[in-house]
Amino acid sequence: MSGTDPCPVLLLTPSGRDFAVAQALLEATRIESAACADVRQLRAKLKDDVCCVIVADEALNGVDLAVLAEWVSAQPPWSDLPFVILTRRTGGADRRPMAERLTQALGNVTFIERPFHPTTFVSVVETAVRGRRRQFEARARIRELHEGEARLRTALTAGQLGSWNLDLTTSTLAASTTCKAIFGRGEHDSFTYEELRASVHPDDRARMQEAVRHSIESGCDYAIEYRNVWPNGTVHWVDIRARIVRDEQNHISQLVGVSSDITSRKTSEDQLRRINESLEVKVLERTAQLEHAHQTVLDEISQREHTEKLLRQVQKLEMIGQLTGGIAHDFNNLLMAIMANLELVRKDVPPQERVGRLVEGALRGAQRGAALTQRLLAFARQQVLKVEPVQMSALVYGMTDLLERSISSMVHLSIDTVDDVPYTMVDANQVELAILNLVVNARDALPDGGTININVDTARSSGDGELAEGDYVRVTVSDNGTGMDAATLAKATEPFFTTKEVGKGTGLGLSMIHGLARQLQGALRLESTIGKGTCASLWLPATGDKVAHAEVGEHLPDDASTDAPSMRATILVVDDDPLIATSTSYLLQDLGQVVIEANSGEAALEILRSGTRVDVLLTDFSMPRMTGVELAIAARALRPALPVILATGYAELPELAEADLPRLRKPYQQSQLLTEISKAVSPGR
Repeated sequence: MSGTDPCPVLLLTPSGRDFAVAQALLEATRIESAACADVRQLRAKLKDDVCCVIVADEALNGVDLAVLAEWVSAQPPWSDLPFVILTRRTGGADRRPMAERLTQALGNVTFIERPFHPTTFVSVVETAVRGRRRQFEARARIRELHEGEARLRTALTAGQLGSWNLDLTTSTLAASTTCKAIFGRGEHDSFTYEELRASVHPDDRARMQEAVRHSIESGCDYAIEYRNVWPNGTVHWVDIRARIVRDEQNHISQLVGVSSDITSRKTSEDQLRRINESLEVKVLERTAQLEHAHQTVLDEISQREHTEKLLRQVQKLEMIGQLTGGIAHDFNNLLMAIMANLELVRKDVPPQERVGRLVEGALRGAQRGAALTQRLLAFARQQVLKVEPVQMSALVYGMTDLLERSISSMVHLSIDTVDDVPYTMVDANQVELAILNLVVNARDALPDGGTININVDTARSSGDGELAEGDYVRVTVSDNGTGMDAATLAKATEPFFTTKEVGKGTGLGLSMIHGLARQLQGALRLESTIGKGTCASLWLPATGDKVAHAEVGEHLPDDASTDAPSMRATILVVDDDPLIATSTSYLLQDLGQVVIEANSGEAALEILRSGTRVDVLLTDFSMPRMTGVELAIAARALRPALPVILATGYAELPELAEADLPRLRKPYQQSQLLTEISKAVSPGR
C-alpha cells in the first residue's frame, strides 16, 4: 500500500449513538470505516493496512488488553498504529490509571473527551490518518532501500568485491563477509582496524599507512595494492579502492571502499617477471608470448574501462530521452488540437485571400513542429515504427538517386555491399531517413569536396553491453572530411547539440538515429579524427534469412485507402483531453460522420452498455484509470465485432506491443484519420 491508497478506520463503540455519530463524521470526510462488535473482532480485523482505530473507553472496561498489546508490540519497525480513545468526562480517581493502562498497552494513543465537537473529532482522526500514511510511505522507502542494498550486495558478490567502511573518528571498521574472506576471516570472525593493519605484510605496512594518511589529509581517493598475511600464515595480494566521506561540518569522517583479491594476477605477473629475467636472452620466442599475454591483460582492462564509459553514456542518454519523450508527447497533444482546427479553418477560407495564406503558413509551421516531435520521440525511442523485413543492400541501392541529389558535384558517392546480406526487421522509411541524415552530415563535413563511402556488410557482436550477442547488418557511412575532436564526438548524439551555424541544423539528426537504432535493438557507433574524417556505423539485428543484393527486397507498400467511407458511421471518440476530443470530433463531423464523445474509459463503456449505435471506437491510449488498450478489451467483451482504433504517440510500452489494434499516430491529419476510419468501416478494402 502506498501513501495515497485508501485504508480503513476501525470503530469499536458499544453505544449505537456513538457509532452512528463517528461513522457519519468519517463518511463526511470520505474516510472509510468498519465496525467491530468487540475486542476479539477488533483484533481479527487488525492488519497492516488499517489507518486508525477508534475505541470508546467503556468497550475496554474489564477487558484483557493482552490480545491487542501483543499485536501492537509485534508491529514492524515502520509501523505505529494510532488509537483514538473516546473517554467520558469524569473527575474520578481511576481516570489517570485507566489512561496509563491504555497507553502502555496500545502505545500510540490519543484521548478525546466526550461530548466532543465534530471538528475536534475529525481533526484528530485526520491527523492520525495522515501520520499512518506517512508510515506507509516510510515502509515503501524502507523496502526500496532494502531492495537497493540487496542488489548492491548481489553485484559486489558477483564481482567478488568486498565492501568496507572505516569510521575515522573511532577507528571502527565495518567489513562485509566477502571483505573478511579476502583477508582470510570467516563471516563471524572479529576483524577490527587494528587487526587489518596487523595483517598487512611488514614490507608494505609503512606504504599502506602513508597512503591512508595522504588520502585523509588531501581528500584524494585511496587506492593501493599490498600483501596481507592470513591467520593461517599464507600471503595474499589485495587491491583497495576507497573514497573519503565528509560529515555535515565538511570534516572528513569516513573512508568507504571496496577490496578485491588480486593474488592470481600478482602471481602471474611475478611469474612473468621471473621468466623474463631468466630467459630473455635464451628464449626470445617465449618472451614474446609472455609479452603478448601481458598485453592481453592490459587490453582487457582497457576494454572494461571503455565498456564502463559506454554504459555511463547510455544511461545519460536514457535519462535525457525520458525527459525528451515526455515533453514531445505533451507537445504532440497541443499540435493535435492546433492542426485539426487549422485544417478545418483552411477549408472555409479561400486560399487566395490573406487569411487563407496565413492559415496555410500556420498549418505548415504546426506540421514542422510535428516533425520535430517525431525526431524527439525517435531519440527517446518512443516513436511508432512500422517494422517489416527489409534487405538493406536493396534499400541502399534504391536510395542512390536521392542520395546523389543531396550532395554537391564536388563530392563523390561510393556504395559497396557484400553478397548475401541477411534481412533485418526495421521501419524502412525511418532507416532511409537515418541514412540520408548521415550522408547529409558527411556532405556538410566536406566544404571543399571529397568522398562519401556507404558500405553494407555483416558483423557479429560478442555482447559488449551496448549490443546483445548475435549477428548484425551494418550500414557504414564514412567521409574524408573535417572530422571531430573527442569532446565533440562525446556529445554528438545528445539532442540539440550541433556544430552547424544557427538555422542550418537542429541538433536532432544523430540523436534521432541513435534513438531509432536503440529502438530497433541495434546501435549507432561513431568514430572520428580531426582532419581525417568521420565513420558512422548503424548496427541492426539480422533475422537470419539471406538474399543476394541483386534480388530487390522492397519493403511492403502502404496501400491504405484515402477514400471516404461509403456509409455514414457513428464514431465514439474517447479522450480525457477535451481539446483533443473536440478537435477530433470536428474533423469527423466535417467528413459527414456522427460523433459521440466520452472523456474516460468508464464513460465510453456506459455508452456501449446503453445500446447506443456505435460503428467505430476511436480511443486515446494514455488515459487515467483505464488505458485505451484496457478500454478496447472491455468494449469487445460487450461488442465483439466493434472496430477499435488506438490513437497514440507511444511505441515500446509492453501493453501496446501485445495489443493487436490499428494505431493512429499523433498528431494526425484529417486525411490520416479518414484512412483509418475507412479501413475500420470497410475492413475488406
